[in-house]
Amino acid sequence: MDELGSDRAAEVAVSTQSGADGLPVVTVSGELDVSNVEILKASVAAATASRPERLVFDLRDLRYIDSAGIAVLLGAAADVSDVRLREPSRAVRRVVELTGLTDVLPMDS
Repeated sequence: MDELGSDRAAEVAVSTQSGADGLPVVTVSGELDVSNVEILKASVAAATASRPERLVFDLRDLRYIDSAGIAVLLGAAADVSDVRLREPSRAVRRVVELTGLTDVLPMDS
């Protein structure tokens, strides 16, 4: 992550595919923070437009997430009955656990 006060946005990559069951899987890698969270918001909006019964976030390569990123995940959990975090990185797992959100954002190994 950049030093505090840097003007450079953190780098994040977001893609959406259909899983084997045809339901959306949003893959997020890099560093997700307030400087680039709009990218994830747009992907989640597109993935949930058809009102899927489940939404999976593949977070194995997400090295950093701040409160803005967590807010997007929580928003998705409010809109979709079953949201899962697939293989979250150690950093993401720690944030979800420390914030007490494991019931709302269940994590698959």
